[in-house]
Amino acid sequence: MQSHELLRELFQRCSPKQVAARLGLSLSMIYKWAEPADATAGSGSANPLDRVDALIQCSNDPRLVQWICQRAGGFFIQNPKTANPHPSYLIPATNEIVQEFADLLAVVADAAHDNQITQKESQQIRERWEKLKSVTETFVACCEEGNFRTLKEKHAGGARSGVHKPAPGGRSALGLPNPPEPPGTAPGLTR
Repeated sequence: MQSHELLRELFQRCSPKQVAARLGLSLSMIYKWAEPADATAGSGSANPLDRVDALIQCSNDPRLVQWICQRAGGFFIQNPKTANPHPSYLIPATNEIVQEFADLLAVVADAAHDNQITQKESQQIRERWEKLKSVTETFVACCEEGNFRTLKEKHAGGARSGVHKPAPGGRSALGLPNPPEPPGTAPGLTR
């Protein structure tokens, strides 16, 4: 669906007069947004959706979309780009989801141990939650497409990017207790 088509449908449920008044724009400008842009015919106008799309394309920063989704009461999870099936990577991928969930639970438990959650703790919980959603969505999308190249490339590249490093005081960089080191593992490379 083109942006002007979406806006045309929107204006059937939401008055263009109300939109014009709310945005402080002319009614004719609002109506032009619902027309296909054609510079030679003088019709249409670069509408806000096209402008946001251009901003996303030129910045290549997913935080723009995440911000819009948050304002609408939701969240954004980017679809993975996958090709060439490699089902042998299902086990590491499922293990990663389980580990991300465990990490989230650890952050929640650590934050709630004193029966209150600070703003900083809330942000840590949000970060772990967003990571879990992203890892899980990548896995689900690969399953739906029957294509696990993304997972293969990720696991072929080595250890996960979210490795917990020991910090002074027996805590990880996230403020979590450091897990015990498995036998034969170099210090600081747990996970």
